[in-house]
Amino acid sequence: MAAHGGQLAARALKEAGVEVIFTLSGGHIMPLYDGCIDEGIKIVDVRHEQAAVHAADSWARCNPGSIGVAAITAGPGVTDGVTGIANAWRANSPILVFGGQGPFDNMRRGSLQEMDHLGVVRPITKYCDAVYETKRIPEYVELAIRHAVSGIPGPAFLEVPMDIFMGQAEWEDAPVPKIRTLAPRTSPDRDEVRKAIELLQTAERPMMMAGTSVKWSYASEEMNRFISETHLPTFCNGMGRGSVPWDSPEFLNRSRREALKQTDVIVLAGTLLDFRMRFGASIPADAKVIQLDMENTLMGQNRQTDVPIVGNLACSFEMLQEEMKNQSVKLDFSGWRDQLREIENTEEAKVEASLNSDEVPIDPQRMCREVRDWLETQNRPIVIGDGGDIVATAAKILPVRGEGAWMDPGPLGTLGVGMPFALAAKLAHPDRSVVIVYGDGSFGFNGMEFDTAVRFGLPIIGIVGNDGAWGQMMRPQLGIYGKDRLAAVLLNRTRYDKVVEALGGHGEHVTEPDQLRPALERAAASGLPALINVEIRQDREFKGGIYV
Repeated sequence: MAAHGGQLAARALKEAGVEVIFTLSGGHIMPLYDGCIDEGIKIVDVRHEQAAVHAADSWARCNPGSIGVAAITAGPGVTDGVTGIANAWRANSPILVFGGQGPFDNMRRGSLQEMDHLGVVRPITKYCDAVYETKRIPEYVELAIRHAVSGIPGPAFLEVPMDIFMGQAEWEDAPVPKIRTLAPRTSPDRDEVRKAIELLQTAERPMMMAGTSVKWSYASEEMNRFISETHLPTFCNGMGRGSVPWDSPEFLNRSRREALKQTDVIVLAGTLLDFRMRFGASIPADAKVIQLDMENTLMGQNRQTDVPIVGNLACSFEMLQEEMKNQSVKLDFSGWRDQLREIENTEEAKVEASLNSDEVPIDPQRMCREVRDWLETQNRPIVIGDGGDIVATAAKILPVRGEGAWMDPGPLGTLGVGMPFALAAKLAHPDRSVVIVYGDGSFGFNGMEFDTAVRFGLPIIGIVGNDGAWGQMMRPQLGIYGKDRLAAVLLNRTRYDKVVEALGGHGEHVTEPDQLRPALERAAASGLPALINVEIRQDREFKGGIYV
């Protein structure tokens, strides 16, 4: 019995446990839709290919051990999706992107939308290739997924020309291989683990940064056992946010600057020394560095590592505890932790006035406090940050009460992830509240995806902090060039709520702080995709520094 290429690809995706693909309609990829219908794989069509790839990225983040899948048509379909692929590349999200292509028989003859896709995506993928024989499609799907999930995960891109997708092959000539979406766990070198313990035994003021590789190693349980046993003060960044419980005595989030100034040993658990850590310059020169990560190529980037522990982080934390037990080593950093907790309490008291401000336009911190209090009434909410200033503020105020409870673009800083991430999150967790905290600038990128949420009946709530500006860019411009030299940074206080209403959703416009909580409750009660447009204070004071 013969099958076309789309049926072969869909059968391979089914073998990989894929439940949904994200796409925008295109002639080159139609066979895949037909195959997905056969296999019971949900097809979610969005309004921009960038959103399709962002949604696949989010699906991978929301479903541990799975892979996100997007399908985008040739030419501008692929180039539209490049931003999503690049974001997944920097965030280490395991996704598979199918790219259309003109017929292989017409290659290099100038088919509609024909271009060198592989040359475009090669620098931002772990794997990219094209399949030129229909019967080999399942083989290539397995190969692409294997690359995407191995080591530090990331995106894979598979191009399938139109005639190959539409071509026929006998099922017995196109076997679907076993596809694993979890790579084998690799253990670290035991000698390096012993060196790390020796170094920690000499430490007086150690700290740990838990980052993205904690998530992709599925290591939070093992890491938290280690933290609880040693009382090691721990901060989170990247996709490590939520990996340490919010109410853990060892979890800290307001004293990081002071901890970094004083630390004598820092444990980097899946945390890169990139711009978020000032490329290592935020760590004292005489402090020792213990680095845990999944690949040796990451060791010592921007700052020499004293003890490199390479392997799956769950294995690494297990071995640390095992060796401590073998050597009868007890580590107790509770005294240092308590000193940092006092700093945390002082810092929290400093912002209390802003959290309760009644000023109009609304103080951004008051907005976030109102959202925080309302989130306490919601079912295990997932919050997505999509913006600049307002997301930085929200990240300090909104608690992350579990893994995957907070998502943001990651180190590429891609605006526009809000609704695409939310679509996948709501599909993956229909029983949980999914909320987007937007800047007014970022809403403009993929705000039309509220149309997708309406069509698929996904009651997602967005909250726009609307200050009528690209705030993170406006303040440096003012500080460096002067107020009469502002360019390309001012926006209107647009009624984005009306845009969402026009798309079939629920809209609210909030101008005073005591209006926000009732608006949130009405939005949730509507049962519709909803947007609350909050007019907040425009801050123009430049305190120096650009976050790059």
